Amino acid sequence: MLVLQQLSLRRGVKLVLDRASVTLQPGEKVGLVGRNGAGKSSLFSLLAGRLQPDAGDVSIPPRWRVAEVAQDMPETEAGATDFVLEGDTALMEAHAQLAAAEAADDGHAMAEAHHAISEAGGFDARPRAQAMLMGLGFRSDQLDAPVNSFSGGWRMRLQLARALMCPADLMLLDEPTNHLDLDALVWLEAWLQRFEGTMIVISHDREFLDAVTRVIVHLDDAKLTRYGGNYTAFEEMRAERMLQQQANFEKQQERMAHLQKFIDRFKAKASKAKQAQSRVKALARMEKIAPVLTSADFQFEFREPLSLPNPMLAFAGVDCGYRSAADDGGDKVIVRGVNRSVLAGQRIGILGANGQGKSTLVKTIVGDLAPLSGQITAGKGLTIGYFAQQELDVLSLGDGPLMHMVRLARDVGPPGREQELRDFLGSFRFVGDMVTQPVGTLSGGEKARLVLAMLVWQRPNLLLMDEPTNHLDLSTREALSMALNEFEGTVMLVSHDRALLREVCDEFWLVSQGSIGPFDGDLDDYQRWLLEQAKAAAREPKRESAGKRAGAADDSAAAGSAREAKRSANATAVPGRGSGASPSTTGNGNATPAVAPVDKRAERQAAAAARQQQANALKPLRQELNRVDNKLGVLFAERDGLEASFATGAGTPADIAERGKRLKALGEQIDELEQRWLELSTQLDEASESAA
Repeated sequence: MLVLQQLSLRRGVKLVLDRASVTLQPGEKVGLVGRNGAGKSSLFSLLAGRLQPDAGDVSIPPRWRVAEVAQDMPETEAGATDFVLEGDTALMEAHAQLAAAEAADDGHAMAEAHHAISEAGGFDARPRAQAMLMGLGFRSDQLDAPVNSFSGGWRMRLQLARALMCPADLMLLDEPTNHLDLDALVWLEAWLQRFEGTMIVISHDREFLDAVTRVIVHLDDAKLTRYGGNYTAFEEMRAERMLQQQANFEKQQERMAHLQKFIDRFKAKASKAKQAQSRVKALARMEKIAPVLTSADFQFEFREPLSLPNPMLAFAGVDCGYRSAADDGGDKVIVRGVNRSVLAGQRIGILGANGQGKSTLVKTIVGDLAPLSGQITAGKGLTIGYFAQQELDVLSLGDGPLMHMVRLARDVGPPGREQELRDFLGSFRFVGDMVTQPVGTLSGGEKARLVLAMLVWQRPNLLLMDEPTNHLDLSTREALSMALNEFEGTVMLVSHDRALLREVCDEFWLVSQGSIGPFDGDLDDYQRWLLEQAKAAAREPKRESAGKRAGAADDSAAAGSAREAKRSANATAVPGRGSGASPSTTGNGNATPAVAPVDKRAERQAAAAARQQQANALKPLRQELNRVDNKLGVLFAERDGLEASFATGAGTPADIAERGKRLKALGEQIDELEQRWLELSTQLDEASESAA
């Protein structure tokens, strides 16, 4: 089990953990929750061994493998699949063991290495890695693309896949959903539910936590508190505990007030001095139950729009995509033929698998991309408030929040005095010196709050939000949900946060296969639709491969049938009429086509000849298949015997080395023959199906 006992940790002057203790059992799925800055990532660093505690103990079983998602951006020319495979540390160690054994020409070590590779699942490691990548949204043509060819968000998905590939006993996941869209998130949930090891996950997605965790550890006030159940159960139990704590505090305050009243009344009287003094000591000794001093939940609201045009937007035959260079030979259309309207007061959730064009549509609406064709008509007085996925990346890292607001008020509006801007930032928890603190030193959650503040200041009537919750903690997400529900304008939302989509949106648009239309259903229906699409996508490559093989077989069979028909036609032609003879004529001189009489016997003979011809053609394949089958039987028997001899340990070192070399050679022969057996079987099956 994993035991944290009386753990204390400081980061600079901040006390992150103060004599904190918690015990986790093997196989438990744990959610680590707490406010931004509480120290959750520091605790992960302790568990991973990158930090040492100032006091207390961290006890992890020594044989446990620990896996976590690396936060650095990978820089390598290795292919995506190979990069993910390197995350399987057991398999990589086995391959290194084999390479060392081959370099030393040590047959016994080679045999052990081959066994280790087999135990590590080396025979199916590559398909597993590729299935993982496709589950996380990669296309089949990207599986071997260089890691450096992917954008930052996709490289972080590669880091996630690499961590999942590790056969871990303890998996540490810090915000694993930040760079995922909804279809990849659903896949990840299903994968983590099947994971058999111990898992600790930091996430601000309540539905994700509900789906994958059964224990919640709350980090608050430098203490760790364990709750049984998922996040929803944690919220209920914590609320009940806080109410009980508040009640106990109020009772204690009454008791302390009673004691103080007695002290104040009788401390000056000699006859009561001893009793008063004892009550002073009792009051000092009394354990003070801490009041429920939860910091005020963050709240904000969008100001009332100055106008509400209706419709706000109208699309007529709009194609969304990217303009090509002059010599590229055509624009790249991502979403075509958009004919829709956006009305005042609508709450629209934009759904769609990764790469289908959700962000392209959003960028076209906001004007970052021009429509490739068609027309977008904006309502009079339309003001768009746009929260982009990369909005945090374009903040000026050297400037403080106040400078950002001053520029916004000056360049975009509405205008505002400095004190007014300071007061406004204070409502978003930027107080005191924080308003001049460089943005580069702020946390991700603080940067996201600054972007929200800048959005609210602009007083929009259409909010266009692309993944706004990536860096928000749970309390800020809840504040955003409440603010969006109270907003009087229109909301268009792209998000993988299902709780936010459920709470805010009352209709959905689906972007799929180059088009956009209404999705008639809720998010549960959409998740089922995603699952069906994933199954269909998994079947498609098999269908295409079978189609190609069948097509080749059909072409061959068609060519053979044409040749046979030609021979039959020549053999049964009317005597005396060659290929250049004129057609026969009737009494009136009109030409009539020559019609050969139907000969059933000749047809049966031709069919029998065709079957015999096919049997003759397939005979060599069947004979070779039998030879391969027999040879495999012999090799399997020899391999089993060698493996049994290794188990007994009999023989001299030279004999063992020789058997190890032979075992390796047998493995290579068996692989080649199995591949040939598969090819021959496929050819025979296809030929039989074609003949049928």
